[in-house]
Amino acid sequence: MGDIAHSTITFDSLFARDFREMAIPWRAAEVPDPQLLVLNETLAGELGLDPAFLRSPAGLHLLTGNAVPGEATPVAQAYAGHQFGWYAPRLGDGRALLLGEIGHADGQLRDIHLKGSGPTPFARNGDGQAVIGPMLREYLVSEAMHALNIPTTRSLAVVATGRQVQRETLLPGAVLTRVASSHLRVGSFQYARSTGDLGLLRRLADYAITRHHQAAAEVGNPYLALLQAVVSAQASLVAQWMLVGFVHGVMNTDNMTISGETIDYGPCAFMDGFDPGVVFSSIDETGRYSYRSQPVVAEWNLARLAESLLPLLHEDQDQAVELAVEALAGFRQQYSAAWFAGMKAKLGFREGLGDDVTSPLVDELVALIQESKADYTSFFRNLGKAARGQSGPARGQVLDLSAFDDWAVRWYALAPDADAMDRVNPVYIPRNHLVEETLDAATAGNLGPLERFLAAVSSPFDERPGFSSYADAAPEGFGTYRTFCGT
Repeated sequence: MGDIAHSTITFDSLFARDFREMAIPWRAAEVPDPQLLVLNETLAGELGLDPAFLRSPAGLHLLTGNAVPGEATPVAQAYAGHQFGWYAPRLGDGRALLLGEIGHADGQLRDIHLKGSGPTPFARNGDGQAVIGPMLREYLVSEAMHALNIPTTRSLAVVATGRQVQRETLLPGAVLTRVASSHLRVGSFQYARSTGDLGLLRRLADYAITRHHQAAAEVGNPYLALLQAVVSAQASLVAQWMLVGFVHGVMNTDNMTISGETIDYGPCAFMDGFDPGVVFSSIDETGRYSYRSQPVVAEWNLARLAESLLPLLHEDQDQAVELAVEALAGFRQQYSAAWFAGMKAKLGFREGLGDDVTSPLVDELVALIQESKADYTSFFRNLGKAARGQSGPARGQVLDLSAFDDWAVRWYALAPDADAMDRVNPVYIPRNHLVEETLDAATAGNLGPLERFLAAVSSPFDERPGFSSYADAAPEGFGTYRTFCGT
C-alpha cells in the first residue's frame, strides 16, 4: 500500500497498536478507476482535511484506502455479535478497514473507517465489495440523522470504484468513508470476553472509558459506571429514533455502539403511516427489529454487554450479577423519561406542566394517529400549524374527528408553543420513495437528485420554497417498502 504525501494528514493507530488481538493489519483492494460521488466538505473541515486535496487523485486514493499516511496501520477489526438473536463468535469487518484515528475540531478523536474496501479475513466467503446505492443511502441517512440532532456516525465521502459488483445484477461498486467517535460495539466486548483474556477485556473497557465515558474513571467501580453510561446513552438514542419514526432494521449486538451513536444504515427506513409493527428489512421475517420492538431489543443487547463485563464488575460472580441487573434496570425508566420528554416537546408543552395533565394527552394522541395510520412526520409538523390556529391539515389526517376535536380543545388550553414545536418536528426526512428514486438515479449516473435531497434533509426543520415535494408522503402506488443490506 502506497504512502500519501500530504503533511497535514496524520492518523493515530491507537486501536491497531493497543488491541492487536482484535485487529488484523490489512490492505484495501486496489480501485481501478476512483471517481468521487459526494464529499462532505463541512465534515472534512472539522477533521482538518483539505476538501481540495480529497478531491484530487491522491485524495481519492486515500478515501479508498489505496494510499495512506506512512504512520497509519489499516486494520480489520474483530468483534462477535448476536445476529437476529443467534450468537456468532467471530464476525469482524468483512468488507471494511479502520484507517486510524484523527483529531476533530471538538478536541476528540474520530475513527476514519472504510466500508466496501475489499474482502478481509473476516469476509466469510463474501466479496468484500459495496455498491453505489447502499453506500449513498448510508451517506444520505446518516447526514439526515446528524441534522436531526440524533447521535450518529457520519459520512465523509462516497467514491465509485469503477468496478462492477455482482448482486442480483451487476452494479457499480463504491467505497464509503465513515467517521465515528469509535467503532467499539457491544460485539467488541462479547469478542474480548469470549477469548477468556481478562486483561484484554479490562484494557478494552479502559479504552472505552477514555474515548467515551471519562467520568466513569472517577468513581469507585469504573466498569459499573461504564455499563451505566452505555445504558443511559442507548436509552436516549433509541428514544430519539422512536420520536422521529426511524427504524434501524438490523439491531444486532455488533451494531450497537458503546458511544451511543447510530451505526450501520443498511436496511433502515423512516415510517410513513404510523404503524408500531412496521418492519422494513427484507431479512427480518419475524419482526424482531420492528419499530415498536427497538426499545426491547436495545435492552436485550445491553444485557449482552453486561454479561461480557461481569468479571470486571465484581470478583464475586453473584455480586457482579446483582450490580449488572441493577444497572440494566435503569434502561426502561431512562428510555421512558427520554421518550416522554420528547413527546412533550413535539406537542409544544411548556415547562412546568404536570405529567398528570400531559400524559393522558400524549397517550390519546398516539392512539389516534395509530388508528388512523397518519403520516407520522407530516402529522406532527401540521400540529405546529394547528397551534397557530390552522387545525385543518392535522385534523384531516385522523379518522375519528370528534375524538381529535375533543383532544385539541384540551391541548389548546395548555397554550402549545408552535415555534418550539417547529424546532423539533422536521419537515423533511429521507422519505423512502424519494430515497429509492434518488439512489436509482445516482446508480445510473445522475447525482443531481442526490444533491438536492441532501440540501433538504440537511436543514430538516426549515420549511423552504421549492422543496415541498420532499415533505410529501409516498404516493398510493408505492406499496410495501422493503430494504436490503447491500451485501
